[in-house]
Amino acid sequence: MSDQSENEVLYEINQHVATITFNRAEKQNTISGPMLNRLSELMLKADADPEIRAIVITGSGKFFCAGLDLRGSDISKNLATNKKSPVTLDLKNTPPTVLHNLDTPTIAAINGSAAGYGMDLALGCDIRVMADNAKLAAAFTARGVVPESGGTWILPRLIGWAKASEIIFTGKTLLAEECLELGLVSHMVNNNEVGEKSLEIARQISSRAPLAVQASKRMMRMGMNENFNDHVHHVFLQLLPLFQSDDFAEGMASFMEKREAEFKGK
Repeated sequence: MSDQSENEVLYEINQHVATITFNRAEKQNTISGPMLNRLSELMLKADADPEIRAIVITGSGKFFCAGLDLRGSDISKNLATNKKSPVTLDLKNTPPTVLHNLDTPTIAAINGSAAGYGMDLALGCDIRVMADNAKLAAAFTARGVVPESGGTWILPRLIGWAKASEIIFTGKTLLAEECLELGLVSHMVNNNEVGEKSLEIARQISSRAPLAVQASKRMMRMGMNENFNDHVHHVFLQLLPLFQSDDFAEGMASFMEKREAEFKGK
């Protein structure tokens, strides 16, 4: 990991919340190869930390993320020399795959426009808070590519086939208000309130039993590809260890005693 990527993807922990910030405002927070590696490493680091109960991903300056920075990459070198890019890739540690498989809840604090890869990353988060002056730009087909980082899987599941088709096929740019109407974002707020609103949600999540929250996320993810009967069976199997946890005992005790629970993640 280079020192440069450490400066361009920042990591901060505050009250059980890890915040990952793209810090390349002068280049619209476009993501270089080293930044991709660091992003994956930081998400895995946060997910493995028992003290972290929510992850917020955001950008500095006026952009969330304007997509991949292809300058200096193997793809751009191949284009310059008229070489073909490889057709087989190992994607298991790339940010979209890592993001999808995290048990820790994720929130995209979309402080500014998200285009291409940045749009897919935002859509890959569990919850999205968007600035009222931000945009989501599905610019893939205008560049001769497909949504390469999960968009073709995520978008139809969020808003249905027909609406997703129009957005992807036409390379449409969506204003914040339209994103809210479509259900692509949970909240639209003033651009200087995005971070505050995202942290508010993250802290609400952090106040709940973390083992139960993580199990709920796993079950929701599994449920995307299961029939109802199989899913109910898997949910029951998830409940068994939770019944043995200290947090379950604390949750029941706090309810009976009419007080706020103090969960330890054990």
